[in-house]
Amino acid sequence: MQRVTNCILIDGKQVLLLQKPSRGWWVAPGGKMEPGESIKEAVTREYREETGIHLKNPQLQGVFSMVIIDQGKIIDDWMMFTFKASTYEGERLAFSPEGTLAWKNRNDIHSLPMAEGDHLIFKHILSSDDLIYGTFHYTPDFQLVSYRLDPNS
Repeated sequence: MQRVTNCILIDGKQVLLLQKPSRGWWVAPGGKMEPGESIKEAVTREYREETGIHLKNPQLQGVFSMVIIDQGKIIDDWMMFTFKASTYEGERLAFSPEGTLAWKNRNDIHSLPMAEGDHLIFKHILSSDDLIYGTFHYTPDFQLVSYRLDPNS
C-alpha cells in the first residue's frame, strides 16, 4: 500500500496550492513517502521539494484511505496523511517541478477545480483543528463514488 503525505499551509487568509498539469486540479503539495521515513519527515521533505518552503511544526490533521474501484473490484488504494501548518521558512519556488504554485484565498478554495474528496478535506481542515479520518471510494477517472468521514463534516 502506497503512503503519501501533504500539507495545507496557511498564511493569514491565503493557502499555498499546487495546480497539477494532468487534470488542472489544485492540491495541497506533498507526495510519496520513502522507505524508513516517518510521516512528518516525508511531509517536510516532499513539501520542500515541491515548493521550496521548509514547514515549521506541521500538525497531522487527517488520515485518509483512498480506494479506486473498477467494476466492483479494488484496483488501487493508498493512505494519505494530511498536515496543516502556519509557520514556515523560505520562499516558494518560481517554478515547481510538479505544476503551478499559487497562494489562493481560503474563501475561494471551494470553487477551485479539485477532486471532490479534496473539497471535503479542505472544508474540514480550514475550519477545525480536530483530527479527521476518512475513506474515499473513486472510479479510475476519479469520480467520487462514496465516502465516510469521522467526525462527519
